[in-house]
Amino acid sequence: MKFSFWPRPTHTFDRLLTLAHHAEQTGWHGLWLADHFMPNAEDTSAPWPEAFTTLAAIAATVPRLRIGTLVAGNTYRHPAVLSKMAVTIDHISGGRMVLGIGAGWQENEHQKYGIPFDSVTERLTKLEEACQVIKALTSADSANFAGKHYQLDRAPLEPKPLQQPLPLLVGGGGEKVTLRIAAAYADEWNVWGTLSTAERKIRILNEHCERLGRDPCTLKKTLVALVFLTDDPDFAAKMRENTQASIAGSVTELQDIFGAYRALGVDEFIVPDFNLGSAPETTLTTLTEEVFPGI
Repeated sequence: MKFSFWPRPTHTFDRLLTLAHHAEQTGWHGLWLADHFMPNAEDTSAPWPEAFTTLAAIAATVPRLRIGTLVAGNTYRHPAVLSKMAVTIDHISGGRMVLGIGAGWQENEHQKYGIPFDSVTERLTKLEEACQVIKALTSADSANFAGKHYQLDRAPLEPKPLQQPLPLLVGGGGEKVTLRIAAAYADEWNVWGTLSTAERKIRILNEHCERLGRDPCTLKKTLVALVFLTDDPDFAAKMRENTQASIAGSVTELQDIFGAYRALGVDEFIVPDFNLGSAPETTLTTLTEEVFPGI
């Protein structure tokens, strides 16, 4: 199982670049950025850099880390434009880009920027069409597509990605539709999840794969949860009760938990720094030096 880092979106670029270099130098596998434009709150004044332009800058200056979006809101950009952006970053990075995409959920961004915020059903329909558009554009010499929401007419996309296929990640845990879309089109899938959530979602995802005639092993499973490294059992128990998926415990307890994720078939575990304070390097280093080697 690989381990990757997800810095919070409000870091300045200089601070983010420092964290990216730290992650690279201490052996992390990848770095992911959220695709949002403002906080999901009444107060939207926090600085919030755009994800794809930031990833392009990181790709040019951090030479090893795998990079990607966790995840791009499909409603924000036409999938042909999104494909062009992702492929450009794939070339800048020398073939390290992952295009993570989801249906889009943050209503205030749509409302404030005048972007249509359709029903869940319509957003999922758009997501499924977008996956087809992205796959066609990044693989075919020219692509045709006639969907309800997107149309292509002998559409080119040059240059093609260095990676074939360009890794497409679908994010989300909706069991009837989102997991089916991931099983049908994605190279990778991501969800926030505790062990119990991960077990259920992976089982259902694998069932979708089998119904579609796909080997579930060909779909990479990635999970996210807040990580609390602590020797205080009371604090650990309290943190595990967070509404956001969280794992907590000592070095050996975290090793057991990560080992259980790996046994479920998780290929990559992504650690956010949202709860790690202003100096997450301390925890990131402890994880790589003390926790991960014992898994």
